[in-house]
Amino acid sequence: MRAAGRARTVAAAAAITALVALAGCGTGTTADGGSMDATVTVFAAASLTESFTRIGRDFEAAHPGTTVVLNFAGSAALAAQLNQGAPADVFASAATRTMTTVAEAGNADGDPVVFVRNQLVVAVPKGNPRGIAGLADLARPGVKVALCAEQVPCGAAARTALDAASIALTPVTLEQDVRGALSKVRLGEVDAALVYRTDALAAAADVTAVEFPESARAVNDYPIVALRDAPNPDGARAFVAYVRSERGRAVLTGAGFQAP
Repeated sequence: MRAAGRARTVAAAAAITALVALAGCGTGTTADGGSMDATVTVFAAASLTESFTRIGRDFEAAHPGTTVVLNFAGSAALAAQLNQGAPADVFASAATRTMTTVAEAGNADGDPVVFVRNQLVVAVPKGNPRGIAGLADLARPGVKVALCAEQVPCGAAARTALDAASIALTPVTLEQDVRGALSKVRLGEVDAALVYRTDALAAAADVTAVEFPESARAVNDYPIVALRDAPNPDGARAFVAYVRSERGRAVLTGAGFQAP
């Protein structure tokens, strides 16, 4: 009987452990040896996809038992979701304007901090078959161009650069994030797109990046913040600290981001 009782006890303990894991109620460790909830949910601009995917893996390795859940999209869309009550721990935006909408709604835990900057390039198909050399070439007859919508940070930056160069053009498509604009080039649907330098670098196997001087007039600051109602406040603060750490900065600058 005692053996049967021990067996039932072991089975019950295993069942409880499984239920806790499924509920996401496990804990990871913080840098100071404390504990945090197992899941850290991060809303991040689409242009951070490769960098934050790598940083997320590194963070998990540094905090055993922790899982980073990443949600990538256009910054404006993410800000709207957060202000409508979407649960998340961290927000990293591609522009201060979209971050401000979250902070002014009272959803930031403290002041957002700029952690990187980014500039635009003209992305063209590999080999640059249309001979695009700068912004002026985008206005040539027959050149099909993709831009981000102006409410999206990459679209606002594109408008600033085009205005600085006094260039008027009509894009064939307006995308809701920078990855959408880049995909049009990769699929051969357009001849060029204005995207971030980091996105063109990440797609270097398929596209060529054409630098242009007006991009210096449209540099985007990327702020990050832990969120006020974060389900995992300790994890949120730890993730923000990791992004801003030497290891996090190395990943970001290696992807082509500029130091703030």
